Amino acid sequence: MSRYEALGLIETFGLVFALEAADAMCKAADVELVGYENVASGYISVIVQGDVGACKTAVEAGVAAVEAMEGGNLYSSIVIPRPHQDLAKIVKRYAITNPLAETEAE
Repeated sequence: MSRYEALGLIETFGLVFALEAADAMCKAADVELVGYENVASGYISVIVQGDVGACKTAVEAGVAAVEAMEGGNLYSSIVIPRPHQDLAKIVKRYAITNPLAETEAE
């Protein structure tokens, strides 16, 4: 995480809304999708990382995308500029690997 200046997070209710948010976030700015986590009872957090401006843009786009959907339920969102290095321990736990990239490498 040392090469990134910020984390952007959105938490919503339901996988469909989380996927819409993640898609909007990645399309709106130069951010990397770190991963997601089903927090509890259907609440899902999506995490991206990149520079501060990109994370702000991505989170704003993700929030707008969820709010534009019928029944969209946004629980929370945040951008953490220059996160403390120890947060990498938490973020690493939620990192996803790209199964398509693994398949293509074989």
